[in-house]
Amino acid sequence: MSEQLLLVKRAIKGNEEAFLDLMHVHQEALYRTAISFLKNEEDALEAVQEVTYRAFKHIRKLKEPAYFKTWIIRIMMNYCQDEIRKSKRELVEDDLLHLIGVEENFTFLEIEEALKHLTDYERELLHLKYFEDIKIKDIAIMWKTPEGTIKTRLHKALRSLRHQFEGKGEMKRV
Repeated sequence: MSEQLLLVKRAIKGNEEAFLDLMHVHQEALYRTAISFLKNEEDALEAVQEVTYRAFKHIRKLKEPAYFKTWIIRIMMNYCQDEIRKSKRELVEDDLLHLIGVEENFTFLEIEEALKHLTDYERELLHLKYFEDIKIKDIAIMWKTPEGTIKTRLHKALRSLRHQFEGKGEMKRV
């Protein structure tokens, strides 16, 4: 059994030191997730603090210790989406252009506009897969959805995003 899995099991049983060690291990991934959603260092740091508190408060509800990272990232994504809705900020992930094979000749507003056409679900799925490098199998378990469905929805999200850029600039084949 891995050391991290042992830490998770101890944290679930109430070991505060184990929980803090886990949070230290995943701090960078949480911060990257927060900054990709919130686009602001101060807000991202606040998000990490709030998610740490929420995770500590609810760690005993974690059913599968092996999916701790997926669980904690999901808490962060939910928190960030709540904050975005509250402040009515737009969700923009500039680096996504590289992932779908679009040349870098679009303005910030064009990218923002393309992402608006995706659903929250599609934006979350793209973030989990490409920014947090979470495996499709793990996303399927987290969302209680068959792997094939996740693959189909991921393909559809990428196709929808590519479609937004057709006719607006040069495309590379992916």
